[in-house]
Amino acid sequence: MTGKHKIILQALLLSMTLLTGCGTKGKNENITAGMEAIGALDYDTALASFGAAREAGENPRMVYRGEGIAYLGKTQYADAAASLEAALGCSSGRIDSMDFDINYYLATAYYRQGDADRAVGVYNAIIGLRPQERDAYYLRGVIHARRGALEQALADFEKTISLDERDYDRLIDIYCVLEENGYREAGQTYLQNAMGSGTKYMTNYEKGRISYYLEDYENARNYLEKARDEKGYEAVLFLGRTYETLGDFNYAVSVYSTFLDSGEENAQVLNQMGLCRMQMRDYQGALEAFQRAMNIEGSGLLQVLKMNEITAYENLKQFGQAASLMEEYLKNYPDDEKAKREYEFLKTR
Repeated sequence: MTGKHKIILQALLLSMTLLTGCGTKGKNENITAGMEAIGALDYDTALASFGAAREAGENPRMVYRGEGIAYLGKTQYADAAASLEAALGCSSGRIDSMDFDINYYLATAYYRQGDADRAVGVYNAIIGLRPQERDAYYLRGVIHARRGALEQALADFEKTISLDERDYDRLIDIYCVLEENGYREAGQTYLQNAMGSGTKYMTNYEKGRISYYLEDYENARNYLEKARDEKGYEAVLFLGRTYETLGDFNYAVSVYSTFLDSGEENAQVLNQMGLCRMQMRDYQGALEAFQRAMNIEGSGLLQVLKMNEITAYENLKQFGQAASLMEEYLKNYPDDEKAKREYEFLKTR
């Protein structure tokens, strides 16, 4: 689940009444280094930096928060929750934005551990304290949708939309969540209502994306062609995907290539070009695109790219290389059950 938490109201109120804070020393250089390492997805280095920060007497709440985020990155959710709970324990006694930030991360840790009820409790408490907190309604709705509680999910999503009816990116996020969980028609209703209410406030990119998800590919293509210069790589991605859906893979590749040839390296565009080449059965070209994307730092796509690289090697029938890469992949992403099953298959080839 994307997203960020704890507030379990009782604990938060306790921090307001009983805690005096944990104190702060130093200039937090190690904390800064730790957060930079998190940005680079180097979680072990981040944890080492936070350990050094603790030794140096730097801000303990920020240390625990950073450790919690790093443990989330390492998929060590119990450790993440413990660190984030400790961060809340360092509250000054007055609720501030940092408390809410920590709680969002803590809810994610709870959810990833399989404790959806506890995560929902966090969002309930956030909403109790901040009734206009759109992210909490949205994230609670995501959990409800994944649990099959459609009525509750829709109530949260409708509240999310009502708080900002022109946030079309969030509207599309809601559609995607519903579609992924078997409620595609319900999701499309939101998109149809948005288009039916008029597109005066929509950009060409937003109109193109919504048309794409409504399977109105001709209009999607027309809007996204206009958006290419307005929105950059994001419009390029959806324009290319529209041509892929229309079956014109060669033109889709040309859309991606033209953008990349303009001098801007972009991991998402390269990944999509690789996926397109996979559909064309150009597995070598796909592999080159995935590997080129992996050389771009800070893209946030490394896990996806590594798995796509493995798939390309499988399709090239280089099973030994695929198995070797999968073994390394599972060291970094040990909670990927699908990858574990694929590794067992690769070991037999």
